[in-house]
Amino acid sequence: MTQPNDGLKVSGLTRCFGGRNVVSDVSFSIPPGQITCLLGPSGCGKSTTLRMIAGVETPDAGQVMLDGEVLFGPGVNQPPETREIGLMFQDFALFPHLSVEANVGFGLDGSRSDKSRRVGEMLERVHMGDFANAYPHELSGGEQQRVALARALAPRPRVMLMDEPFSGLDNRLRDGIRDETLDILKETQTSVLLVTHEPEEAMRMADEIALMRDGRIVQSGAPYNIYNAPVDRMAAAFFSDINVIPGKVKGALTSTAFGDFLTPGVPDGTDMEIVIRPQHVRIDFDRSGRGPNPTIEDGTAAKGTVLRSRYMGRESLVEFRLEHDGTQIKAIVPSVFLPAQGTVMWLMMRRERCFAFPKKNK
Repeated sequence: MTQPNDGLKVSGLTRCFGGRNVVSDVSFSIPPGQITCLLGPSGCGKSTTLRMIAGVETPDAGQVMLDGEVLFGPGVNQPPETREIGLMFQDFALFPHLSVEANVGFGLDGSRSDKSRRVGEMLERVHMGDFANAYPHELSGGEQQRVALARALAPRPRVMLMDEPFSGLDNRLRDGIRDETLDILKETQTSVLLVTHEPEEAMRMADEIALMRDGRIVQSGAPYNIYNAPVDRMAAAFFSDINVIPGKVKGALTSTAFGDFLTPGVPDGTDMEIVIRPQHVRIDFDRSGRGPNPTIEDGTAAKGTVLRSRYMGRESLVEFRLEHDGTQIKAIVPSVFLPAQGTVMWLMMRRERCFAFPKKNK
């Protein structure tokens, strides 16, 4: 009987340490060929979730299924070696006393000739065929990462778990190695769960991102959607710097230094936070405060005084204090733009680039 090719399904996964839930009711699914990134700050439960799926950590509740087969659930807890799961870690975990060829072949089943053929195929696929007889200490970080990938894929795992696998690489090599790894994983149609704390890496590699905080998944979706429709202020801030403009609701409108924002369904008197990223703050260079062709989407201009400006290489970062209420905001301007401290300018925010969230008490 052929197993269904459903990929990985996790339901209600929970783990408690010392009376505290480190992972709480985590659920997601990863079909074959999809790369899902579990993204979040250090200590949010990402790696614990990965270890429970791998079988090296026992959940307190929940279920793990792979291609319709229960790996963990009521009365079932398959050991790690029978789960057909590939693992990649930050330190590559290569055996220093074994050659590259022996590392990739370690743990493979079958005849010697079958194993040798499979090892050769994988080394060629990761462009390491000429290094079969080398040892890990003779390789660069990027080369070790390729060997680790070959070893993880050699047994033809049904799912690949990757825990910060690129963080130990030099920045100059990281993008290229990530792209190569992505191509190979897509080619093998393996379900992939990548754990990282770097939003840029998640955006670059993932088909879907699951944003994790305090042991829970707070938002999941395609990178475009999760970036452009954050569920709350903290979700928006995790992907980039943000500006936060305070306001208060009256008659379904939130009044701010930049005019009124529609906030239907929010009770009067609610303190709100209007969030916008620095690259979407617009400087009105004609100094009129409305621009040559004002539109309702631009809202009301606010007058700000330059606090400091810095050239960042491809763009300039200018920080302002608003005349209205003293709020400080940042604007990113392409190329070189370095106005002097104390310069007064008009600033505007397009409504479609803003997010409105009720203020949460800390």
